[in-house]
Amino acid sequence: MGWRYWAQSLGPGILMATAAIGGSHLVASTQAGALFGWQLLWLILLVNILKYPFFRFGVQYTLQQNESLVEGYWRKGRGYFYSFVLLNVLAAVVNTAGVLILTAALLQYALPWQLSLTLLCWLILASCLLILLLGHYRALDRVSKVIMLLLTLTTLVAATIAFNNGPTAPAGFQGPSPWQLAMLGFLVALMGWMPAPIEISAISSLWLKAKQRQQPVSQRQGLFDFNLGYWLTTFLALVFVTLGALVQYGSDQPIALAGAAFAQQLVEMYGQTIGSWAKPLVSLIAFLCMFGTTITVLDGYARTLHESGRLLGWYQADNRRIAALWLLLQALAGMALILFFRSALSPMLTFAMTLAFLTTPVFAWLNFSLLRGQPNQPLPFWLNTLSWLGLVYLFGFALLYLAWYLGLLNA
Repeated sequence: MGWRYWAQSLGPGILMATAAIGGSHLVASTQAGALFGWQLLWLILLVNILKYPFFRFGVQYTLQQNESLVEGYWRKGRGYFYSFVLLNVLAAVVNTAGVLILTAALLQYALPWQLSLTLLCWLILASCLLILLLGHYRALDRVSKVIMLLLTLTTLVAATIAFNNGPTAPAGFQGPSPWQLAMLGFLVALMGWMPAPIEISAISSLWLKAKQRQQPVSQRQGLFDFNLGYWLTTFLALVFVTLGALVQYGSDQPIALAGAAFAQQLVEMYGQTIGSWAKPLVSLIAFLCMFGTTITVLDGYARTLHESGRLLGWYQADNRRIAALWLLLQALAGMALILFFRSALSPMLTFAMTLAFLTTPVFAWLNFSLLRGQPNQPLPFWLNTLSWLGLVYLFGFALLYLAWYLGLLNA
């Protein structure tokens, strides 16, 4: 099988990577490096390894059963399905608003002329909707591949430059430790969206269904595409931690915690430590991160909302007009959140990230149970073992966080 065979298989996995490499990488991963140096590098790698089975199961279930993971939730039980729908509606609106305003803030910072943040949000939203409504899955597929290629290349260039210049932290610098109860909220938010919210597994299965309508996808092709996208997101998460550790860790400037302010601060500090010529490069990386996330978030959540409505019997399958309506409603709801609650958007995003982490164990188990329930296609021993380890970690850390949040643990 030549390279064309494997190249043709690329699609949903690259879309998943494009959706993931946004707030969780540009902001959370880089902040982890900026605040704590290299201390959280192994944790981010471990989280990605332990979550791997549950994201893989979204693709594997569709390849084996020829139906989406959302349909699997429906068959598993109405309680699971309705819980997914409620979480999905909340995540669709809050995440759309969050990634859109961060993308607009980065574009506003990079432009040589001053435009209002609201206007830029409308322009970015309009450009994304134009691509999605006119080009559908094919256009999204092509745009995401271009974005991921440029993003990977520019990020590696930036990391190489940072390595050559050496760390900003002075020799012998001792930063704060993340291993204290007071930091548990930050760790949970970091892990909640690492590499992405758990509902991305359902979105990936719907992207795979869209690709299958264009061409047949074998199990080898589907898993190759997923693995490439998933481990690329893991690799880039480590690269972003490295960027934060080399460029911002140990600097005299306090680290901004708000997403847009932090991203702009990252660009500024690159200009200070490497040279002003590097600022356009880092601005491009940041904008590519967030534009790719914005367009895939819009498309992906709209697909899950459309699929949920179909399963509830509101309309027939493959209704493009209804799908477009869901996309527009999601976009307008996200924009309304920006217009009316902009000052509260940062805590809303933190809440969404925390909620994502607390609900991940439930949907991780649900994804696992859907694959375990197929007697004719048993899971390999290594994947079954990794799944149980991941569930122990996810449930254990969620219970630890709840105990801390309720004041049952002393900080």
